[in-house]
Amino acid sequence: MKKTLLAAALVVAASAGSAFAGGSPGSIGVGAEYLLSGGLLPSQGGAIAGGPSLNYDAGQFHVGGFLAIADGGGSNDTDIGIGGRFFYHVASSAMADFSVGGSLGYLSFDTHVPMGGSRTNFVFIEPGAQIRAFIVPNVALSATIGLTIGAGDAQGLALTGQTVTGGIHYYFF
Repeated sequence: MKKTLLAAALVVAASAGSAFAGGSPGSIGVGAEYLLSGGLLPSQGGAIAGGPSLNYDAGQFHVGGFLAIADGGGSNDTDIGIGGRFFYHVASSAMADFSVGGSLGYLSFDTHVPMGGSRTNFVFIEPGAQIRAFIVPNVALSATIGLTIGAGDAQGLALTGQTVTGGIHYYFF
């Protein structure tokens, strides 16, 4: 009996193919992600640096972008955010990958100055590293860490180290 079970186990193991998580070459992920700089903006008027996103996984790398629009209901209070990402997979396994790359984001929001509105614009460049863990074969949780280089309306420049921001994506094969 033991020899039969051992032989069956060897046949199953030898015939098994490579395991692929979502994020396999050619898959598209739909979900939400945020820029590292997202934590900087609530004090600047409440804009959020991220939102609904779309990722394309090419196997050796993945690219994606997000678009966020928020309207507070009043006049001249629409916040807009758009951004893109590129991450090269340095190491991959069946259920996770580690990538290096970065993000580029643009945010525009009203600062609600009394007696006339004013719009503030930010551009963020964020080099960093990302870990994607596939909790099931087609759902990935991501965590990103890196630096934020931000400029606002040509009035200054900020260089900050950011901790972790996250995302979630459902991949279609």
